[in-house]
Amino acid sequence: MRVLTQNLLGHHHDWPRRRAAVASWVRRLKPDVLTLQEAVVTGEHDQVLDILGDTYHVTQHPLREPDGSGISIASRWPIGVVRELDLRSGPRTADFPASAQIADIHWPYGDPPLLLVNHKPSFRTHLEYERGRQAVLTASFVEEIVARTGQQVVLAGDFDATPTAESLRFLRGLQALDGTSVAYRDAWELTHGDEPGPTFAPSVVPIVTEGWCGDLDRRIDYVLIRCTGGRGPGMRVTECERVLDTPVDGVWGSDHFGVTAVIEPPQRNA
Repeated sequence: MRVLTQNLLGHHHDWPRRRAAVASWVRRLKPDVLTLQEAVVTGEHDQVLDILGDTYHVTQHPLREPDGSGISIASRWPIGVVRELDLRSGPRTADFPASAQIADIHWPYGDPPLLLVNHKPSFRTHLEYERGRQAVLTASFVEEIVARTGQQVVLAGDFDATPTAESLRFLRGLQALDGTSVAYRDAWELTHGDEPGPTFAPSVVPIVTEGWCGDLDRRIDYVLIRCTGGRGPGMRVTECERVLDTPVDGVWGSDHFGVTAVIEPPQRNA
């Protein structure tokens, strides 16, 4: 099973030209499931369907910016129940549609379905306190579901935080927050150890917007696998790479590199 998470940068920086670069990468990768951020959906244009066509099932989170930008999940396999969280957790987060999607993916590997989570917290650099609380909200909601269903979980998205940030330390099982703790394994860390692997790289990508020029290159986009039974990850990651990390015919697809992971699903039920 191949997972892809990608921030599409909405319609900014000449989407008609960038579209070909993004579509080229998607055709090459052939992901089974995708978590997308800054995907524009309006009455005039559906950016997700524009790049994926009609071969994927798609669900769009209703909480979006005025231009239609928000988060979406796509899957080659049928999408079942979808839960939608509003992660605007206080007055400092009111101006951005921080949100999460939690979807049942009816994969061909038996029951129960995969639980795929698209997590997009607040992006502003000074809001790590809020990102920590948003991580707790999403993870706690997932724990309630898994306690009933026993589902395997993939949590992916643009988390706007480095691996050492409080929100990522919480998700990776390195510290507790708000009186609780969880444990996910980082697909990049499982396959690359402590290699930096930045996914937002102003020093490399020329279309990074002015407010971020000269900032640090950082790894902020992730594919995480939930640990099960008080042990390690419930599924084995065999590959994890950055994608959209080079231009296509001179055009960069986004200001974020994507992350793709190949995951061994559980054995099919007899």
